Amino acid sequence: MEILPFLLAPFVASLILTGIHAYLGVHVVERGVIFVDLALAQIAALGATVAIVVGMDPHGRGSYWISLGFTFLGAAIFALARTRRGHIPQEAFIGIAYSVASATAILLMSKATGETEHLKDMLVGNILAVSWTEVRKTAILYGVIGIFHYIYRKKFLLISMNHEKAEQTGLNVRFWDFLFYASFGFVVTSSVAIAGVLLVFCYLIVPSVGAMLFADRIGSRLAIGWTMGTLVSALGVYLSVLLDTPTGATIVVTFGGILVLMFFVHLLLYHGREARQLKGAASVHREA
Repeated sequence: MEILPFLLAPFVASLILTGIHAYLGVHVVERGVIFVDLALAQIAALGATVAIVVGMDPHGRGSYWISLGFTFLGAAIFALARTRRGHIPQEAFIGIAYSVASATAILLMSKATGETEHLKDMLVGNILAVSWTEVRKTAILYGVIGIFHYIYRKKFLLISMNHEKAEQTGLNVRFWDFLFYASFGFVVTSSVAIAGVLLVFCYLIVPSVGAMLFADRIGSRLAIGWTMGTLVSALGVYLSVLLDTPTGATIVVTFGGILVLMFFVHLLLYHGREARQLKGAASVHREA
């Protein structure tokens, strides 16, 4: 029981990640840009790598702002790449951005061999090492972004759920897309530094996918996603202590196991002719 106070900050951090990423995950899944989180995370990592190569402190403000600047550049590219009449899927641009950013980071790493440990921590993350100061800063930042999305929720949801209708209403889709990806970039840049790419990706996608098995409407999916993220975080942290395994990786595997369990529950509840069609919130929005 003496280890519980040590695990409290990582657990609270995981709850904060659940709160913002489960919401953003709804948008990501509905937009069909599942790997945008990985791409933006890798672009942010590329920015941090550039900062390290030029001699900046990996944990300093300068490194953070360069990383954020690279993320904004990626946000602009993804916003411009999305168009209803485009012949090239937006996911293709996301994949290209991820691979190019990864390759460039590898090339730069070869020139900064003395900083490889910092780069590894940046990419993999170590949620156990999170401090209460980082937890408070992250909570404030995500709170501001959450308020921003709440104020403009109708515009963001309309673009995510019904892109064609958003264009027909005269909404500047590319501008609001950029604001969405830019705010997403703030979240990713901070989250990856705390938890690493894999864990952040799981917090973004898995709760939303799990919720889609049982609900189509936004409110219900958010409730299921937040509940799932909270329970999995607690279970993952507990199992990491019990099994003496890395906390981040344990939470990721726990997410996978719970999602498989939810899928089997879905098959038991909705099987055969009674199986419900998984429309997604976008379909419900269009039918309303």
